[in-house]
Amino acid sequence: MRDGAEGRTRAPRRLGFAVVRGRSMQPTLYDGDRLLVVHGGRPRTGGLVVVRLPDGVSAVKRATRRERDGWWVERDNSREGVDSWSVGAIPDGDVLARVLVRVWPLVRRVSRPPH
Repeated sequence: MRDGAEGRTRAPRRLGFAVVRGRSMQPTLYDGDRLLVVHGGRPRTGGLVVVRLPDGVSAVKRATRRERDGWWVERDNSREGVDSWSVGAIPDGDVLARVLVRVWPLVRRVSRPPH
């Protein structure tokens, strides 16, 4: 596939699914949420991405800015998980997919504390 604006060849995009594991993206995403992702999609600042962390684990994170060495990614829950504050920028080759939408659960039930 050719990128007309820059004339470079880029990998074809394909859709897939990802399952959230852990609590690092709460309150945005919860353990077990299912996501529709596009492999080969370009990250967008502020958007969610699936990345391969230096220990080889794949994780969903928020792309907060583009750095010279890759993407700076962060978690939404500062008390859980790993992000660029502990491992540095994620190289472009380790940004695996861009999250398009949460597909399950369709609606999140919010429990209210008793009065």
